[in-house]
Parts: sequence; structure tokens; C-alpha cells
Amino acid sequence: MPHIVDDLLNEAEIAMAQMRESALRARTLHARAELLRHMRGTAARHAGHPGAAAKIADEWMRAWGLGADAYPDLAAPFRDFTEAFCADAEAPSASSSAAIGAALVALEAALAGTGTTLADQMAFRSHCAHGWWEMVVPVPSNLPRGERYADVPAWRKGVAFWDVACAARCRNG
Repeated sequence: MPHIVDDLLNEAEIAMAQMRESALRARTLHARAELLRHMRGTAARHAGHPGAAAKIADEWMRAWGLGADAYPDLAAPFRDFTEAFCADAEAPSASSSAAIGAALVALEAALAGTGTTLADQMAFRSHCAHGWWEMVVPVPSNLPRGERYADVPAWRKGVAFWDVACAARCRNG
């Protein structure tokens, strides 16, 4: 007959495994949603400007340290994703939402082809990263973080990890 302590330890291990799985899933979904929120705002601000999609994609790749020359397999998916948002900003519809979804799938596949994920790129390279993401998957020490990331909030005592958001300037974009 199992002892109550063993039962409780087993139950706790199961709950912790579920928490890890949920935290990883939440990080992935939240990073994706935050990128899409940001892209929607950026595309809306550039609506009607010729060449906006190419300019946004180029600036975005450079901001993430992913030069098109160094990562040629990512340039087209980044551009297609941005073009889908720019088209949506001009005329939002069910088909423009579907185009964004398809471009998102292609972008995530391209990133996976380079050995990374959209969630990791958002967490590790975006200056709009949410601080709690790093508590789920720490930023690798070999990535440049510098002062560009100085305003990504860090956890502090007395704050639940999921309340460690992004920099204030990123909340409305």
C-alpha cells in the first residue's frame, strides 16, 4: 500500500510536469500573439506607403540580427509575412486573415529549418520580449543582449512570473 507522502510526492511531480508543459505552450502562444499584435500595428502605421512590406521586413530582420545575406532562407518568409500584414492593413478580411495564417506557418517552418522557433526569436532577439518568457526558457548567454534590451522587465520579488511583461513602449504597438 502506497504511503500518503509518496502519493503526494507523485501528485506534485505530475502537477509540476503539467506546469512546465503549460508554461512552454503559453510562452509559444504569447510570443506568437505579441509578434502578430506588433505586426498589425506596424502595418497599419505604414498603410499606403509604397514598398512598406519590404522596408518593414528588412528592418525587422536587422533588429533581430538576422541579415538577409546571412539568412537567405528566411528573407522570403519574413517578407511574405510582412506583405500579408500590409495587405490586411489596406483591406482586412477573412481572406487577409487566412493569408496571415498561411504566412505565419511558412515563417515558423523557415525558422525551424534554421534550428530555432518563432517563440525563441521573439524571446531572445526582440526588444519587446516579455520578461516572464526568460523565466520559462533562459536566454542563451552567447546571444548579444546589450543596452537594447535593458528595458525588458526582469522578475522581482513579490511579482508573479506571469506579470513580468514587456517594456512600456511595446504595449501599444
